[in-house]
Amino acid sequence: MSAEREPIGVIGTGYVGLVTAAGFAELGSDVVCVDIDAEKIARLERGEIPIYEPGLKELVEKNRSRLTFTTDISVALERARLLFVAVGTPPTYSGDADLSAVHAVVGAMPASDSHALIMKSTVPVGTGKVIKRVFEEQGKGGFRYVSCPEFLKEGTAVADFLRPDRVVVGDDGDWAGDAVVDLYRPLLNSEHGGQGPAAPLGALVRTDIASAEMVKLASNAFLATKISFINEIANVCEETGADVLEVAKGMGLDERIGPKFLKAGIGFGGSCFPKDVTALKQLAGNTGYHFQLLNAVVEVNELQKRRVIGKLEKHLGTLVGKRIALLGLAFKPNTDDMREASSLVLAARLQAAGATVVAHDPISADVARPMLRGVDFADDPISAVRGADAVVLVTEWQEFRDLDLVQVREAMAGDVLVDGRNALDGEAAVAAGLRYEGMGRPAPQPAPAKSHA
Repeated sequence: MSAEREPIGVIGTGYVGLVTAAGFAELGSDVVCVDIDAEKIARLERGEIPIYEPGLKELVEKNRSRLTFTTDISVALERARLLFVAVGTPPTYSGDADLSAVHAVVGAMPASDSHALIMKSTVPVGTGKVIKRVFEEQGKGGFRYVSCPEFLKEGTAVADFLRPDRVVVGDDGDWAGDAVVDLYRPLLNSEHGGQGPAAPLGALVRTDIASAEMVKLASNAFLATKISFINEIANVCEETGADVLEVAKGMGLDERIGPKFLKAGIGFGGSCFPKDVTALKQLAGNTGYHFQLLNAVVEVNELQKRRVIGKLEKHLGTLVGKRIALLGLAFKPNTDDMREASSLVLAARLQAAGATVVAHDPISADVARPMLRGVDFADDPISAVRGADAVVLVTEWQEFRDLDLVQVREAMAGDVLVDGRNALDGEAAVAAGLRYEGMGRPAPQPAPAKSHA
């Protein structure tokens, strides 16, 4: 199969780049992975995966013979005509995307009429137009450009690549766009040429470059909006006695709404939603349009973390001298990613309020440690809650869902449990002697004492 598949280059070996490389290798392509970080490349050559992503290590090991890791971009240029760009585009202080890494890649390209840059990095709408103009100005007008945004979710990125719901290809209708579609063809539905019983039935959206760029930003902004909306509903539920879990269930059965991203909690984080919401808001502002809805989405997301502090103060009064345990640090389960994680804000606000903070996360502790100065790190959940006046569930790892709440109560000095993800059984918590606080849920009532009459 590899002889029939086009070889590719992948520039950048972070979450997107490494999953993309391993995924295309699994489909049979020889892949040259390029990164300027020599230490990261050395680790990858030794078989060490620098990020935590379920299934990724196994996929890389399985396809090791098809993967080349190097710091020399010329190796990719010699072996492949399609170069996928997966470098970081973090937000600047102004809120705009930092495209310095993207432009460094553009500047490193030679004049060629047989190569194409395939943009996987999330970039503002209009970036493709700018890059094509730069190519022209640098005498590289023959270099093709394709926008192919990624929709990988951390924690399920491998499955998302191999079974996509859609593949978006934005191009000028030339050979480069055709070549990218051919690469993804095994992952597309039968209508678009997918073959075999394992075809994941992904849909192809082939469009212009600007629209492809907007699809990614608009998708993430909409999902973030959905999260902030259900969090607002949760806050109203707390005032009215409704249960947001029941409300979300009833809403989600409407096929126009759907059940996904209707989970109330302490807000969204990670590498995509905060950055992409801000980027889209900034993009609109740069054109003179005030995107009012996204301003509210960001504000609601920040206020959710304050509500956790309010719940703690409701039960404990002042937080000065109190010991608060945070269960979970990563922004979501099944990843070690700490970017824009709610735990960072919560820990800082708790410390500012005079509390001592102890934390445990099964995967991300090493990544989190440099970011959480003054926080005590525990090796396991029970060690984290031992002696705590209150516990806050921040990340809904399965091991936290499976905790023996009686054991948790016995280890604590206090009895307050704030379930920031509505992931625990509130009635079981109350039965264990805990004062349970969910997000948008009525407080469970203790079971009435049995009569012995």
